[in-house]
Amino acid sequence: MSDLGPVVWPPAPIRTERLVLRESEAGDRAVFIELLASPEVHTYLGGPRPRDELERELPEVPERWPGSFVVDLDGVMIGQILLRRAPDHHRPAAAGKADLGYLFLPRAWGFGYATEACAAALDWFESVLPGEPVLPPCPPRPDPKPPPGSTAP
Repeated sequence: MSDLGPVVWPPAPIRTERLVLRESEAGDRAVFIELLASPEVHTYLGGPRPRDELERELPEVPERWPGSFVVDLDGVMIGQILLRRAPDHHRPAAAGKADLGYLFLPRAWGFGYATEACAAALDWFESVLPGEPVLPPCPPRPDPKPPPGSTAP
């Protein structure tokens, strides 16, 4: 995990129409364990971490570092937004650049919360590091080639 640089942390809570992005608190620990141990959440992220390991190793106030926002809906954590510098070994072309990621509990999927929270986090990032590009959570896929014999739109 690499530092974002010259940003004041934590910022004041960021409010959207339905959500609050804020720094983590001790009361979020159980939800972090649920999130990090979820097979559904980590299907394409290398798999979940064992719950007993998380119970032992996760600090009382987890994920408290610049760029880690808890996504709060009506006073309850439903996910996490991550803005960080991409490590050298993760994606070589992205090394040192700002990287956006997110995790949401499955019960929060399908309501547009990730879109809303990511937009708010990106607005905050632009306000503290104007003009600095942010890499998307995953590289955009190229447009598929049209099947042979068809005409492209």
